[in-house]
Amino acid sequence: MIFENLSQKMAKIFKKLRSKGKLTEKDVNFALRDIKLTLLESDVNYDVVRDFVDSVARRAVGVDVLESLTPGQQFIKVVKDELVDLLGGVDVVNAFSFPSKGSLVVMMCGLQGSGKTTHCGKIAKYYLKQGRRPLLVACDVYRPAAIKQLEVVGADVGVKVFEMGNVSPVDIASEALKYAADYGHDLVILDTAGRLHVDDELMDELLNLKSAVSVNETLFVLDAMMGQDALNVAKTFNERVGFDGVVLTKLDGDTKGGAALSVLYTTGKPIKFVGVGEKADDIELFKPDGMASRILGMGDVLSLIEKAKSAVELKDVEKMTEKLKKNKFDMEDLLVQMKQIKRLGSIKSIIGSIPGVAGKIKDEDLEKGEDKIAKVEAIICSMTKSERSTPSIIDYSRRRRISSGSGTTLSDVNQLLKQFDQMQKLFKKFGGKKGRFKNMLFPKFR
Repeated sequence: MIFENLSQKMAKIFKKLRSKGKLTEKDVNFALRDIKLTLLESDVNYDVVRDFVDSVARRAVGVDVLESLTPGQQFIKVVKDELVDLLGGVDVVNAFSFPSKGSLVVMMCGLQGSGKTTHCGKIAKYYLKQGRRPLLVACDVYRPAAIKQLEVVGADVGVKVFEMGNVSPVDIASEALKYAADYGHDLVILDTAGRLHVDDELMDELLNLKSAVSVNETLFVLDAMMGQDALNVAKTFNERVGFDGVVLTKLDGDTKGGAALSVLYTTGKPIKFVGVGEKADDIELFKPDGMASRILGMGDVLSLIEKAKSAVELKDVEKMTEKLKKNKFDMEDLLVQMKQIKRLGSIKSIIGSIPGVAGKIKDEDLEKGEDKIAKVEAIICSMTKSERSTPSIIDYSRRRRISSGSGTTLSDVNQLLKQFDQMQKLFKKFGGKKGRFKNMLFPKFR
């Protein structure tokens, strides 16, 4: 996960500070030196690092920190506050301001391979779930199969794609707006052409598009794995074309992540969305406070709760609670629960959002957990409907069939059935205690 290495190094720096009952100016300076080196190693822009460390130093070397009863904690708070400011300060609540009439036009731009087309679809789905009627427009007429790719993305998220083949992108965008007006689409997303490098032809085309169809929002799609090169490209795009915000992609990748910490400083434009996975739902509004917390190893439980809200319907929680009370929870219900948990992301990403736990569990243990969940899901999927509802009928021959069908061992099947039996006994024991299951198994979403 992005920032993992940075987070681990920051945790070591803070651990040294927490162990001291009193901090001296020398202690703070040593910590600032370590923070500076850590940020530079994470590919954060040098000017950003210099100004960030200077800001922390001005606040940290003072009475509030050095003479505090908990100087280590106060120093960490200063670092976090400055990091939040560096990332934008205020969480994005509404990325766009929709007009009362007509369509909001969003132009997506960026280099080829940055994830632009994929994130057109992700943003479309994000607003589709909010009751909007998005329309994807294929304005990339140069890259082979670009139109087909957008059609596949559109079909995946359930959004209409408007295309006219290899004609002028300006003509396509103009006709798309007429189509949107006729068919009630209130969000038009233009998927423009990318290049492997910045050139005058690309810039001129984007400028022509912006003026021809009165684009309301221009978003620059920035690949977090590109590092300093990405920032140079973003700066050039902003100077030549101008954009209103950034979509930061591949935050789930194994990368240093320096671009994320430098983009606002370099371009003066905020990060509005972040791509956190490969699925269509893996996109979030950017939250500087949550991102700063994750970087500093403090987790981001609020983002996790928001994911849980979208993954779990309250009516399903009520239904499951009733089944638990009546001791009617079966293997089918367990499978449903596992699928809901998978919607929250990988175990690694979930653990990374929990304060006090992030970075403390080994990667190999997390991978074992993922493998175990995959095995359990395969075993349950290999059962018949009657076996899922009444596991007690699963005798030796059935277990062998389930084992063979799921690609697992007989021992794996036996272990799952034993654990499920123990779980049912536990549910039966507490079944009469009102509200216990709901509070124990599900977060309070109200």
